[in-house]
Amino acid sequence: MSKLEDGKLQEIELLSFDIDNTLIDFHTHKSNFPKIWDTYKPGKNVILTYNTGRLIDDVLNLINTRVLPEPDYIISGVGTHIYDFNKNEVVKEFNDVLDDGWDLEKVEHIVQNIDHPISEQPTKFQHAYKRSYFFHNASVEIIESIEKNFYEAGMHINVVYSGEQYLDILPKWANKGNALQWLLKRLEIDSSNILVAGDSGNDSAMFDLDNVKGIVVANAHEELYKYTKYREIYHAEGVHGDGVVEGLVYYGILPEEAIIDNNVDHKEEFFIKQELSHIAEEDEDEKIALIKEAYYKAIEVLKMNITPLGFSACSIKDNIPNGTDENYHSVWARDGAITVLGSLPLIHDEDIHLCQRQTLLTLLEHISANGQIPSNVRIKDNSPDYSGVGGICSIDSGIWVVIAFYEYIHVTKDIKFLRKYISDLKETMRWLGAHDSNNDALLEIPEAGDWTDLFGRSYNILYDEILWYRANVCFGRMLEILGDYEQAGKYIRWSQVIKKEILQNFWPSTQQKMFQSVSFAEKQFTLGDTAYLIAQTTPFDFSWRCDVLGNILAFLFDTVDSEKAHQTFKFMFGAGVNDPFPVANVYPVVTPGDPDWRPYYTVNLLNLPNHYHNGGIWPFVGGFWVKFVNKLGLKEVAISELHKLALLNKEGISQEWEFTEWAHGKTGKPMGKAYQAWSAAQFISACHKLKIIK
Repeated sequence: MSKLEDGKLQEIELLSFDIDNTLIDFHTHKSNFPKIWDTYKPGKNVILTYNTGRLIDDVLNLINTRVLPEPDYIISGVGTHIYDFNKNEVVKEFNDVLDDGWDLEKVEHIVQNIDHPISEQPTKFQHAYKRSYFFHNASVEIIESIEKNFYEAGMHINVVYSGEQYLDILPKWANKGNALQWLLKRLEIDSSNILVAGDSGNDSAMFDLDNVKGIVVANAHEELYKYTKYREIYHAEGVHGDGVVEGLVYYGILPEEAIIDNNVDHKEEFFIKQELSHIAEEDEDEKIALIKEAYYKAIEVLKMNITPLGFSACSIKDNIPNGTDENYHSVWARDGAITVLGSLPLIHDEDIHLCQRQTLLTLLEHISANGQIPSNVRIKDNSPDYSGVGGICSIDSGIWVVIAFYEYIHVTKDIKFLRKYISDLKETMRWLGAHDSNNDALLEIPEAGDWTDLFGRSYNILYDEILWYRANVCFGRMLEILGDYEQAGKYIRWSQVIKKEILQNFWPSTQQKMFQSVSFAEKQFTLGDTAYLIAQTTPFDFSWRCDVLGNILAFLFDTVDSEKAHQTFKFMFGAGVNDPFPVANVYPVVTPGDPDWRPYYTVNLLNLPNHYHNGGIWPFVGGFWVKFVNKLGLKEVAISELHKLALLNKEGISQEWEFTEWAHGKTGKPMGKAYQAWSAAQFISACHKLKIIK
């Protein structure tokens, strides 16, 4: 049963975590886990245990040097010793169990006759109940033959192979799982009340315990994925300690703040100190008062967009259609999904909750035979439209719906609703995946095939790839909720492939590693190193512009780490994408004569420089921007930006508080339709994320 199906988490009493490449990076010992654990660790009722291949002295050294926090127990040597840290002694009773059938000399004799290159690991990895070897690229058949050799010699021992290079020979009762089981019995703890975490094959025995819950970090070897695919585990998106922290938050052992606190503190950097000094001169009470006023105005605007079919893009009674503007009188997949996401903090408002649900229902009830989510559904006659401007399909519509559906389920715990539509969502994922025509993990997007529907970009577009990464994670999480751990693992592992491709293709660097495959963008010597993810790559060229929304979502959706996000923040902040209001959607704008200019940018005068998608200021993007800044740990700056966003939403074409669609990138004057649902919803979301409204 999953965390969501339970409605509450069964109490976890003991944690059993591998160390190398699970809690820490094996080579650098880097990890945020000690800081996070010391700051947020639960009460004394949760026992922390390290379960590692390292020997006790080695682990104690990591603890003494603050690489790891102090535990309660250490299971060392791949389950051959148990150490009581609080008593500073080995639990001798466990070693009596290991003596049965163990003959060290016979072990060494059999190993010497193995017909495969093998070498003994250093002495520090050996002890009386463990022999460890380097044994590279051994097949399953070779490992099985070794086990057979021991069996024929009358020895019932454990052969543990991990990481495609490490071979451990242990007593028959010695492995990480058996040692953990023995400790649980001693402590009178049921295996259903423990949580384990690992990255490789020698951790698999921990996951064997009855009803155990687990975390598999993103850098885990395929051998562990295969072993755990039917078990109740959380597939982390983060590597090493970040993945463990992520899992601890998922299981409710640590608060959500623990993930945000993983960031490196940059408040001492000069430009941030300068900004904070300017903010300190502002009237904090006045800013908060305006933000709160804007919050309640946003709720009013949101309710103006409630229709029988779901959230409209803008208030119908306040926006008289003119020609193609008839499209605004629709439930849009993209706008509706982003509105649902932003309004989730208001789930207890019955009218808003019903409209959130109806928005998703309307879109999913009109899914095409091949899995395509409609671009929009007309409110007046409930008719779907599957294309955008010029008859081009809207790729990101379906992606946003998958993401919004997961977040809705995550908040409402409505498992029945999930079960009803999971098959439809799977067809949508299949339809979306078909746009990866060359099977390189990235989608190929037609020109003007996403939210910038009058702006010329195509093929591999940063914004769409970020959403595609997140959709795979979200769909995997939904399968996890339903107990389909095998399929969940496939989607979440594939998301890691997508993330890797995004970083390689969209974050060019001259610091290429030896034997690393080279993307097209990395071959462009004129591009060099960037401080942000570039907007687009194709087989023939690239766009070096900064897609502001794409880079914001990359961090909010954990595609880039906080260090890369900080570099991007410095660039965007310095370039003034938040001036006069947060934020322009692209930097720099495309001007006539630029190779990226398209004649159709003059259609309805929408994409002139600093207009609409060509550098216009979008309040809904501003809401994401505020959350981006806050996630970097810069709450004071985020509040200041939220205040600026409130001022923008207060500006109106006919009257105050119109929460308009967009504003001119230079003047900040409001343009487009008034009373936009997603402008209001994302402002609401930002207020809650900053805890201004509780």
